[in-house]
Amino acid sequence: MQDTTMRWRVVGASLITAVLAAGCTAPRKPAPAQPPAPPACKAPAAHDNVTGNWLSIHRQKGVRGELRTLYTLNPDGTLAYTEQLKRSGKPSQGLSETGCWSRAGSTLELRTLESNGAPVNQKDPIYTNRYTVMSASGDRLVLRSEDGTEINARRMSPGYRLPF
Repeated sequence: MQDTTMRWRVVGASLITAVLAAGCTAPRKPAPAQPPAPPACKAPAAHDNVTGNWLSIHRQKGVRGELRTLYTLNPDGTLAYTEQLKRSGKPSQGLSETGCWSRAGSTLELRTLESNGAPVNQKDPIYTNRYTVMSASGDRLVLRSEDGTEINARRMSPGYRLPF
């Protein structure tokens, strides 16, 4: 009787050991591929007159309220784009994007890399916007979008942020 019980214990222990050993040698799944790194921003020409903080306040057809847009074009080619919708009696709604900007002649290109902190699909054309620089002097910047909309912005102090 004792001999039979001992055999079952040895057989049980052997089975458990075999299962554990098989689990340790199972093929591992390959690590998920890392997403490609976002493109690096390139610094524009030194002292480009569109570098800085630019605030545009306007109304848009079909949108109830006032749109406030802050373009922060940094000297290293990075950008921050913050848009805020202000409506009477309601809390502000906002959008915050970061990315790169570049200028070739009178064309200003803004490329969004992150929207509200999340990476965007770089192949989606909605995240690349091109504007014609109509004028950029001192404290005023006038841009024209590809659809013909004119954007009038004024220069704000370094570090300026939209109030919420």
